[in-house]
Amino acid sequence: MRDTGSVQSVDRAIQILEMLARDGEAGVAEVARELGVHNSTASRLITALSGHELVERLADTRRVRLGVGLLRLAGATAFRLDVTTQAQPVCDTLSDELGETVNVAVLTGDEAINVCQAQGTSAVATQNWVGQRTVLHATSSGKVLLAYLDDDERETRLAFPLDRFTERTLTSVTDLLGELVTVRENGWACAIEELETGLNAVAAPIRSHDGSVIAAISVAGPTYRLSPDRLPDVAVAVVRAAESISRRMGYRGPADEL
Repeated sequence: MRDTGSVQSVDRAIQILEMLARDGEAGVAEVARELGVHNSTASRLITALSGHELVERLADTRRVRLGVGLLRLAGATAFRLDVTTQAQPVCDTLSDELGETVNVAVLTGDEAINVCQAQGTSAVATQNWVGQRTVLHATSSGKVLLAYLDDDERETRLAFPLDRFTERTLTSVTDLLGELVTVRENGWACAIEELETGLNAVAAPIRSHDGSVIAAISVAGPTYRLSPDRLPDVAVAVVRAAESISRRMGYRGPADEL
């Protein structure tokens, strides 16, 4: 019963936020009428939202409006929406150029999540990776995202055993850290049959306006087409695409000099 009540409270709190987004501001009595609850219930919900700065009370009135806390929540996801919008045409062009599947992934917790994809014309089978989460240590995108973290963040994400997916998966943290140094030196990462047997990939970092790495763009394909010998040449195109997206994201660094 307590769980049901908690869910109902969350639902009502969301209704309040939606009401304020629609109307701009409202009083406790108006909120109570909208929700069909007593004024005291509406007041308690508003107080809880106010405690997290999701709503704020207007001076000298009993009315409320949306608060600055919502900006923090929006800011946490806005760049993902923006990078998807800016990356899609670049991914489409790169996919057409190489004939392979192109993905853009961002870091979420201890995994990467794919937020954008362009399907290659020569792909053996269509697979939608958008919304799917992948491990960091066994993927090219994951290695890029790990490589550009600060030491403490990287250590946190590598503080647990690394799962083995194929015979070529790196499960030694020491070996992986050594490879991440190379990733930073080269500006791109590769994964050779580390997540799936027969699948290779190359990735490069996407930067925001301040130069921080916010995502990785990768090209993946079967090893008989995307052979290890071919990866450095493919990496040139992937890095170029990453720089293009970075410029779209407002980055005005060394990429503009190339």
